[in-house]
Amino acid sequence: MNSKTRIIIFIISTLLLSICTWQGCVEVSKPYDQIPPGIWRAELQLTPDYVLPFNFESSYSESGKLEIHVINAEERIPIQEISFGTTKMLKDTIVMGFPLLDTYIEAEYRENVIEGTWHVNNREDYEIPFVAFHGQSHRFSSNNETPSADLSGRWAATFELETEDEYPAIGDFVQSGNKITGTFMTETGDYRYLEGTVQGDEVSLSCFDGSHAFLFKADISESENLSGVFISGSHYETNWVASKNEDAQLTDVYGLSQITTTDNKIDFSLPNSDGELISLTDEKYNGKAKLITIMGTWCPNCLDESKFIIDYLKKNPNLEIEVIALAFEKYRDKDVAASKISNYKKRLDIPYEILLAGYYDKAEATEQLGFIDKIISYPTLLFVNKNNEVLKVHTGFNGPATSEYEPFMKSFDSLVKEIAN
Repeated sequence: MNSKTRIIIFIISTLLLSICTWQGCVEVSKPYDQIPPGIWRAELQLTPDYVLPFNFESSYSESGKLEIHVINAEERIPIQEISFGTTKMLKDTIVMGFPLLDTYIEAEYRENVIEGTWHVNNREDYEIPFVAFHGQSHRFSSNNETPSADLSGRWAATFELETEDEYPAIGDFVQSGNKITGTFMTETGDYRYLEGTVQGDEVSLSCFDGSHAFLFKADISESENLSGVFISGSHYETNWVASKNEDAQLTDVYGLSQITTTDNKIDFSLPNSDGELISLTDEKYNGKAKLITIMGTWCPNCLDESKFIIDYLKKNPNLEIEVIALAFEKYRDKDVAASKISNYKKRLDIPYEILLAGYYDKAEATEQLGFIDKIISYPTLLFVNKNNEVLKVHTGFNGPATSEYEPFMKSFDSLVKEIAN
């Protein structure tokens, strides 16, 4: 060893000793207890031909607790239950649960990759392969091919083309370069916060919120119309088309369902999650205006509506109005359904009753209630005056991802004050 080499080794050793003295010699190979913090790119293999990508971010609180948020455009969804374990093969495992929506991801973690399966409890044998890669921030593509059109604006869309189930929708998008965000609004609700890319003449949008796994693909024609495919999970696929139309409108959501009683009065007696029978004739509700929401704990649009109603009640504490939710669940077993309702009420800190009304099949639900001509969407909201007369029926819920949310809030406030006075 020559003198020059000795000098270099001495300098390096001195620097390392200084760092240890200043910072303390710590193990830096894994400065986190579980998965590494940062951005992840995940994929759900919906079908052999279609992969749904989405992003999530992991971080650690000051107390060292792992937090994970799913990212869809402006939306950040906290994963409420996270647990770790070790298999007999000494592999690290992670479970990321969405208890309100009755789904979870179960996977193995190794070398900055999480790989496993997304499970939907209320669908029999429903599993979709899942994989996520740490440090990847793109969603569909990291390419930047020049878009053939700017898709910002309002679009008149049609889904289930040339079938008896054909239905209209409105696309509402904002595009900046290759990035595109927005949503589709339908007469029964919206398709959540969508995020994606425009590469050349190809459009890709996706959303994963723990319940919905939505993937939209489309081609841009020379006339700048859109035609493509919509895939929901591994169970649904249909075609769609859209054309630019800033004046596009849907059917009035206050006219899609009607009360069938001759005097517009309603009544019901149903159990809450504790088995206690609750009726509109109970003293608590006698002579008061009411909001009756027909919903399900499994439904993300219903979750948006629940959060909205809770917030509205907090902001209007002196308003004389009661709320009752009628839950139609995806379990015929009443004990299981009641437990889902109880968990939903507790986690959201809901101050009003949620009653177990029946199974979620819409035809069964319509027959069960007996006072409405058809339930075509969860949620469906009834505005009921002090005499138990229904003044309005609002179908669906276009939530905060849509441009219809602000107008809805105004009409809701006006109707509530009308029935409360």
